[in-house]
Amino acid sequence: METTGTEIQELVNPSNGKVIGKLVLGNENDAQTAIAAAKTAFKTFSKTTVEERGQMLQRLHDTIMAREEELTKAAVEEYGSPLKPSRGRTAFSAQTCLFAKESLKNFSFEKMQGTTKIILEPLGIIGAITPWNANYTHICNKIAPAIATGCTIVVKPSELSGYQTQLLMECIAEAKLPAGVVNIVNGTGLVVGAELVRHPDIAKISFTGSTPVGKLICKDASVTLKRLALELGGKNPNIILDDADFSKAIPMAISIGFSNTGQACHAGTRLLVPESRLNEAIELLKQAVASTKIGNPMDEDSVLGPVVSQKQYETVQRYIQAGIDEGAELIAGGLGHPPGLEEGYYAKPTVFARVTNDMKIAREEIFGPVLSVISYKTEEEAIAIANDTIFGLAAYVSSSNMDRARRVASQIIAGRVLINKALQDDPYAPFGGFKQSGLGRDSGIYGLEEHVEPKAILGYEVQ
Repeated sequence: METTGTEIQELVNPSNGKVIGKLVLGNENDAQTAIAAAKTAFKTFSKTTVEERGQMLQRLHDTIMAREEELTKAAVEEYGSPLKPSRGRTAFSAQTCLFAKESLKNFSFEKMQGTTKIILEPLGIIGAITPWNANYTHICNKIAPAIATGCTIVVKPSELSGYQTQLLMECIAEAKLPAGVVNIVNGTGLVVGAELVRHPDIAKISFTGSTPVGKLICKDASVTLKRLALELGGKNPNIILDDADFSKAIPMAISIGFSNTGQACHAGTRLLVPESRLNEAIELLKQAVASTKIGNPMDEDSVLGPVVSQKQYETVQRYIQAGIDEGAELIAGGLGHPPGLEEGYYAKPTVFARVTNDMKIAREEIFGPVLSVISYKTEEEAIAIANDTIFGLAAYVSSSNMDRARRVASQIIAGRVLINKALQDDPYAPFGGFKQSGLGRDSGIYGLEEHVEPKAILGYEVQ
């Protein structure tokens, strides 16, 4: 449908700051029209079979993969993520459809509990609000479980990702899903997002974004008692134990901390190292940063690109200045652009050492390439520091002793803990946060469960 909105959003290439397109933003009326379409479609779509929905997921996977290169290049141009990780994220976006299809094989919508029949019914219309830092992944990660469980969905993607969203919408159309099952409305959170949150026909809000916005959604959604799935911020600890192989653990810590140019909720941005090996860690960190290429994201060998916008660049600069002001030791990077990359929104990959856990750079999510190194004396102190945060999304542990690493991992308050691994995923394991990192879980059966409502029918005893 044609939008009735009139506000224009410029789309900017963060590599050079140049405008590459314009996006017409939707308004409340557009959101209401999409919700009405989803409501109509739900009447029949909720009654489709598991096999039919599995075929739809397969088709959506296939249409995305057919345009993988085009989608990837759009992400590089509009978002600034380097080519190699962007290619991986595009493929993963398509694969989420297959993960949901596979999860359906182990998901029962009906079961008996004694003489009571339990039916897991599709929840209804899902309102999804997604961020810019992995546009395809976040949208597909909302759409796939909705389709799998017989729900319809209205997505409000980031207005910074209009070019990418358009291409993904074309893939969705090419997959020939029933009309009204998947609806996408471009617009701002204050207009389109707010309408989804307050509209009485929306059964659930699935939001990925910042903790402050998540709290506002909680408050506003409470008026209609919507179900919520909130995947929010993180200030994730990466504990390197004293028996770890630092020649492997330190370079891996850089890749974990600077994942997606630091613009990732799961990035391990608090690096905890034993005080007895701090100086060794600092030297290795300097070497690792120096060998990490930041540059044109279209280059195959670029590891880091620009941050997404001028606003985000300025945010990163403020945090770097805060680290300097608080007395942390700057061992790599710092203020300003990397040499030769003054055009665009490139920030220097920055590492602070001798950070204390009460500093601003250790407490707040920066969403940029800034790593804080905190030393500890004992294993118990490391665990205490790791858990001394309002967040609890992800954590990392490095050790040469797997039993010890597992013992430490079991004591960290986080939704996911990775041992001796950098950002490896298990698409069937639950993903979500403890504490102020969110509510609910994505992925696998856990994600499907978030989209159904159990109904108990009593009276199946033998007469």
